[in-house]
Amino acid sequence: MPTETAPKGCGEDGVNDGVNDGVNDGADNGADNGEGDRATGRLIAVERMRPGDHAFTSHADDDDRWSVLAAFVQHGLARGEKVMVLADPGVPVPDVRDALRSYGRIAPEAEKRGQLSYSSMRALILPDRRFTAKRQLGRLREETERARGEGYQGFRTVIDMAWVQDLGADIEAVLHRETHTGQLFADKTYAEICAYDRRRFAPDVVAAMRRDHPVVLLERLGDLAAVPTRDGLRLVGDADLATHPLFATEVGAALTRGAPDGRRPLLDLAGLCFLDAHGAATLLRLVAAADGGGQVEVRCAPAQARLLRRLGAPGVRKLVLTEVEVW
Repeated sequence: MPTETAPKGCGEDGVNDGVNDGVNDGADNGADNGEGDRATGRLIAVERMRPGDHAFTSHADDDDRWSVLAAFVQHGLARGEKVMVLADPGVPVPDVRDALRSYGRIAPEAEKRGQLSYSSMRALILPDRRFTAKRQLGRLREETERARGEGYQGFRTVIDMAWVQDLGADIEAVLHRETHTGQLFADKTYAEICAYDRRRFAPDVVAAMRRDHPVVLLERLGDLAAVPTRDGLRLVGDADLATHPLFATEVGAALTRGAPDGRRPLLDLAGLCFLDAHGAATLLRLVAAADGGGQVEVRCAPAQARLLRRLGAPGVRKLVLTEVEVW
């Protein structure tokens, strides 16, 4: 069946020789890079979401809201999945459609052929008028099975959690649902983003929802998160000209710290969606100049490894490249 063209980024080659338009100084206002997410590896870019993922995102402005959701929709369509958008019930569907199209290359044909649909939580749970986790989860399982029966690779939804107030749902019941999803995600054919507007939900509610989701998304497209680990550093998001100062600083700091117990430091690039030539060359220079004669392991996607080799990785004797497949 026809699908959208995939945007360049995670899920393709993880390499970008140009400049990403997003401007980022590495700051995130404390919204999506909590220490718990960093420590457990739950933090990913939206482009890295896979079937079976149940993700939390939050936003405090509409640019962040629509750009992340548009990327999620666009990638799902490109991968041959069926997509349902359960948007803020206070935003008319034509406005939701226009917003997603303005932030992503989402062709009208996807909706015409039935691959993309717009709905609401109120409509999803009909004929029930009151939210229960059992009814909602049951309906999402039905939609997933329908999508598979229609020949799609899977089913994904983006759920703006403004429906909670629209239906007057008990927040404790919603939290229980988020942590007791049963088999909904188990067979790796369904993926979901739960999007919380921090202007509408109390900080303790947002913190609890964030804590209890298995996956937490970077708040903005183009962000870079540098996550210190026991053995080195994990990088998530985009390493381009906009984020290069943070990239260089954090890689240098990780090499200076080294790894405990005589182990070789590990720089994990597998969570990057973009790695440009400038960042790759900087990494090679920093590894070559690192103190001591021990090896440094760089874990990365195959395309990132090819870029590093083109830029001289074989001449950096202490560098060990480990290739891993990424989504």
